[in-house]
Amino acid sequence: MSQSAEMTVDAVLDATGLNCPEPVMMLHNKVRDLAGGAMLKVIATDPSTQRDIPKFCVFLGHDLVEQQAEAGTYLYWIRKKLD
Repeated sequence: MSQSAEMTVDAVLDATGLNCPEPVMMLHNKVRDLAGGAMLKVIATDPSTQRDIPKFCVFLGHDLVEQQAEAGTYLYWIRKKLD
C-alpha cells in the first residue's frame, strides 16, 4: 500500500477537465481556506500541473507530500504550511 492510501486528507480539490491556469488558481483559493498543517488532495487531468503544482508549493512554502500520475490523472497531496 502506498503512503498516500494511508494519509488522512482534510479537503479534496477536483480539478479534472480544467486546463492551466485554472487548477492552480483553484488550488490557491482552496489552500487559503485551510488551516495551517491541513492536508489537501488535488485531482487533476492537465499534464502541466506536474510542473505548476510543485512550483506553487515551493513558491508559497507548502509541502508537496506526494504526487502520482496514473492513466492521465494526476494526484497531489499538499500539506499547508503552518500559519
